[in-house]
Amino acid sequence: MKILDIGSLNIDRVYSVDHFVKEGETISADRLEFFNGGKGLNQSIACAKAGAEVIHAGAVGRDGTFLIQLLKDSGVHADDVQVLDEPSGHAVIQLTPGGQNCIIISHGANFCLKEEYIDRMLEKCDPGDLLLLQNEVNNLAYAMTQAKKRGMKIAFNASPITDAIASCPLQLVDYFLVNETEGSYLSSLQEGSSPEILAALHAKFPQAVIVLTVGSDGVLYQEGDTVLSHPAYRVHAVDTTGAGDTFTGFFLAGVCKGLDAQECLRVASLAAARAVTIKGAANSIPDWNEMEDFAKQFAEKKGKG
Repeated sequence: MKILDIGSLNIDRVYSVDHFVKEGETISADRLEFFNGGKGLNQSIACAKAGAEVIHAGAVGRDGTFLIQLLKDSGVHADDVQVLDEPSGHAVIQLTPGGQNCIIISHGANFCLKEEYIDRMLEKCDPGDLLLLQNEVNNLAYAMTQAKKRGMKIAFNASPITDAIASCPLQLVDYFLVNETEGSYLSSLQEGSSPEILAALHAKFPQAVIVLTVGSDGVLYQEGDTVLSHPAYRVHAVDTTGAGDTFTGFFLAGVCKGLDAQECLRVASLAAARAVTIKGAANSIPDWNEMEDFAKQFAEKKGKG
């Protein structure tokens, strides 16, 4: 079982600030740093580092060819990533001393994927393979429809939330990986607790596995009548930018490895906790051995505590 990730490739501009800028306010950044990013790139790297076979489909400008090499260096098949005349996608990220962030995305080449290209990439897959999508590229509905016709499974990380998601055939999705804000939007539940959001998502999409991350409270999971949870690992967060992407990649790699759901939640939670202790997105993603080493160190500290 392999993963085809039709996803974004960005150059992240990270501004370290005392607090998030308010309306009408001008603030100074303490520091500007450049990182590799894009939810697509991060999730492909996370899947590959966790041991899955991953093909990445996407596009960069001529300013972003180094992102293709990064994918390859991380074990991702990236020979078919397009290089276009459009500028690469980029993100403007405000990062506070507490590790919290807010992000503005400029799509660039990420929104230049044509149907013919998507068809060509889907031809590399077999029935039962997994299509991974986020909401940072165009033609999502087309990709979902064509993948399902080929007998593929579909995993959708509905981030960032935009009205464009409403045009997607979400009834085709097999795995939803969302946070509470995204879950509320998809379920049309304006207010509710995490378990209520999970129940609403399951009621609306009973055919799908629901993976709902709930911040410091960890993650909730539902598949049919089976409901599971896993707590978050308490660590000192330096930068939360790539945590969700790391979680997604390790969870799906666990699915590809045939791990049971509870174990998928465990390894994904561990990998995400390890990622937030390092600044940056793609560069903070651990491999499988680093995740297991972190688990041992965490257990030892907890035992001494």
